[in-house]
Amino acid sequence: MKRFLVPLLLSLAMSPAFAQQAQKKASYRFVVVPKVVHPWFDAVNTGAKAAAKMIEEQTGAKVTIDYRAPQKADVVEQNQILERAIATKPDGIIVDLLDGKGNKAVLQEALKRRIPVGVFDSVPPEGMELTSIGADFCEQANIAAERLVKLIGGKGEVAIMMGVPTAPNHAIRAQCHEKTFARYPEIKVVAKGIDNDDIETAQKQAAAIMQAHPNLKGWVACDAAGPVGIGQAIKEAGKVGKVIEVGLDDLPEMVQLIKDGVAESSSSSKPEMQGYWSVVTLWQNALGMKTPKYIDTGIAVITKDNLKTYK
Repeated sequence: MKRFLVPLLLSLAMSPAFAQQAQKKASYRFVVVPKVVHPWFDAVNTGAKAAAKMIEEQTGAKVTIDYRAPQKADVVEQNQILERAIATKPDGIIVDLLDGKGNKAVLQEALKRRIPVGVFDSVPPEGMELTSIGADFCEQANIAAERLVKLIGGKGEVAIMMGVPTAPNHAIRAQCHEKTFARYPEIKVVAKGIDNDDIETAQKQAAAIMQAHPNLKGWVACDAAGPVGIGQAIKEAGKVGKVIEVGLDDLPEMVQLIKDGVAESSSSSKPEMQGYWSVVTLWQNALGMKTPKYIDTGIAVITKDNLKTYK
């Protein structure tokens, strides 16, 4: 049922009755807070701006996207950004959580001040009824892990790049990777890297892990930066074709790694769509309307064969 929500929501957002109601306000400002400065979140911002343009065209209202990215994946810095955003009294805040428990109090403060709040590429903190926009993180991890198992013949040593371990979406993917691998008795998870969603850190972690485990056969990742760093490490170690990588998401660097045969494939979420529907739901909240509990933006499996058509 959840996949039917997107066309339903679009129909509602574009309806004349809804547009007429939205014209009651002359302008809106929505704050978008990602995990960190990152190309993946630049794509989210692009989608958010597209939604702002749609609302402007449908209603005549001015819509501003206030994009505020932490310089590093640090929950304290992210909370400080959220606190400053709350103080400006925006019409809504959408955030990709770095730590569900650590972010909860500041999100509750926003709601107390009657500022609509939603989450994207994440799940809400426990006990909070917020609209979340994103892919099924466990399904995404299962797709990647099952693909890797098949590629390495169902046996051998594998490793997981875990991203930011406190981030809800990264943690869910890591857990589901492990559960999938656990179903295969001849697959052994020998290492887990933590890259904090940073490509350079991922490259260093992957290089060290492959040096410590010379029989490693494959990699999966829980964040968008991780597989790019892994691919760089595989190339530098001269292990292209010897160590198989199934990546995550569709950063240009990830797509290039697939083109070059360094990575076999990637299970990608859709950042532009997440940004778009985040703003649409904030707009609805700002008008006092109820929004869905969850909007599934889907998963795309990217391979060398479908690089030109997957989007």
